Amino acid sequence: MYSVPMISTIAKCEMIKVEVAFAGPKVQKILVVQVEEGCSVYDAVVASNIVAVFPEIDVETIPMGIFGKGIRKPKDEILREGDRVELYRPLMADPKVIRARRAEKLKAQEEAESRANKAK
Repeated sequence: MYSVPMISTIAKCEMIKVEVAFAGPKVQKILVVQVEEGCSVYDAVVASNIVAVFPEIDVETIPMGIFGKGIRKPKDEILREGDRVELYRPLMADPKVIRARRAEKLKAQEEAESRANKAK
């Protein structure tokens, strides 16, 4: 009779450190989290429990990114050691509209100054 050595089929899970960041209107927070290698962006956000600090976050719908680069499918994006996951708040106003308003205001000020100088 032959004896077969027992081989463990349980793989040792390697852990990596990542950061989960969110900037609220008044408070910013970066949480360092240890997760299993192969962890998704979504899983790291859930593991960070950042919703305890910012209850307004809905991890199912909030836009996410890694180091400023937005990602479309956080449940499919795999993290690497040292990655920083960022959670993005919705914009309060369209940046293009804000720039256009600022330019209009500046132009109006310059025209008013020009008229004032001509009146002198």
